[in-house]
Amino acid sequence: MKGRSVIGGAIALLLLAAGSPSAASAQEALQPYQLVRSLQLIQDRIAGGDHAALPMQAKLLEMIDARMRDANTEDFKEPKNFRALLVYGMSGGNPVTVAAAASRAMTDPQSLAIAKGVVAYLNGRPAEAIETLKPIDPMGVPADIGAFLALVKGSLLAADDPATALRLLDEARLLSPGTLVEEAALRRSVGIAAAQGDAARFALASTQYVASYLYSPYASQFADAFVSGIITLHMAISQDKIADITSMMDPEREKVIYLRIARHAAIDGMTELSAFASAKAELGRNGNGNQDDPRTQLYSGLSTMTSASVDEVRAKLGKIDRGKLSQSDRDLLDAAQAVAGEVVAPVKADAAPATAVKGEDTKSAAEASADPANADLPPVEGAMPDQPAVASSDPAVAASDPAKDASAASPPPAPQPAETPAAAPAPTGAAPVVQASAPVATTDAQDPIDAAVTSTRRQLDQIDQLLGAAPK
Repeated sequence: MKGRSVIGGAIALLLLAAGSPSAASAQEALQPYQLVRSLQLIQDRIAGGDHAALPMQAKLLEMIDARMRDANTEDFKEPKNFRALLVYGMSGGNPVTVAAAASRAMTDPQSLAIAKGVVAYLNGRPAEAIETLKPIDPMGVPADIGAFLALVKGSLLAADDPATALRLLDEARLLSPGTLVEEAALRRSVGIAAAQGDAARFALASTQYVASYLYSPYASQFADAFVSGIITLHMAISQDKIADITSMMDPEREKVIYLRIARHAAIDGMTELSAFASAKAELGRNGNGNQDDPRTQLYSGLSTMTSASVDEVRAKLGKIDRGKLSQSDRDLLDAAQAVAGEVVAPVKADAAPATAVKGEDTKSAAEASADPANADLPPVEGAMPDQPAVASSDPAVAASDPAKDASAASPPPAPQPAETPAAAPAPTGAAPVVQASAPVATTDAQDPIDAAVTSTRRQLDQIDQLLGAAPK
């Protein structure tokens, strides 16, 4: 009931947007901790999928900033108000406001140290923030700031000390279950676990996130981390486990996830994973197939380039409706068709004498490197559907968020998959080795098996050159 009354007071204040004088008086009457508590309650509703509360959140952040700037020494004699200032800061508040308000407060040294660390974090000085906050145990401070402190420290240490970061994120979840703090902690845990190569932790955090926070406004960030993690851990996480996690999503989100996995896997040369994800996206759920989706046709075609005949691949790619693809996917289609076309050419030219084959490798490799089809492909486009853009009110997210930057850069490049051949180009179109005394054999008399092997090796080399040029 208390929570409802606080939200009711906050809702009344939103009349300020309409210029209500009575609402302005109500704002002045509310203590800073009451406004921040209202913000937290609204954010928790948003984390659960209540996107209608987003405008209310934005307005409350405005009001809290104004109230904190006007707060005086007397206001901060109430410990709850100073802790509210810290929570506001760790929710991505204005660092200038936090620093100015903290300078007016008379409180204990530990609380002032937390404020100093939070301001350093908000201003993009992670080393200073880590040094200041390092001796402070989130489990040893009041619970209303402990969860946020654990989340901030965990975010700061994500790159340099991932094991400690994961422990701190667990503490954040323990101190604030079912809140936006837990949502953020789980989301960060997914990326850190993937970067660490911890498939079990990655799968567990992903499962917990999908079960509780799939409709959060920040779920698109989870989708990014999840897809990247699947690519990074493709040798350590089973397809059955991937299917278990995605089965908890609604059909449209599941399809988008599989399309993104298929595209990344195709570009990185992970044909088995790409084929699996393409098939899942194409099959759909409950018999609602997506065979007509040009993206599934494209990624499926890419995944079969080394296993199907060239004619089959070219025919499949040729049927794709280019007009329904994004520009980056049209570029990928063009590149795939160029590779398929290059594969056919040398097979038809194998009637040339064996003596002319030497040096052809160097020429073909040079031509391939200059081929527009090998130009860098754009990054994957699209995100989880129906995700609104929101302001930086995600807990522990500052204007320059070191944790966010680290999570974007932390996943190491996927190891060269076993099915991808070595980068060195293999001899193409070469005639079988013969004794010097024997007559020189021409390609007309070449063993059909040798010809097939040679053609396949050239095909793989061409695909390697294409995929190797694509951004990860």
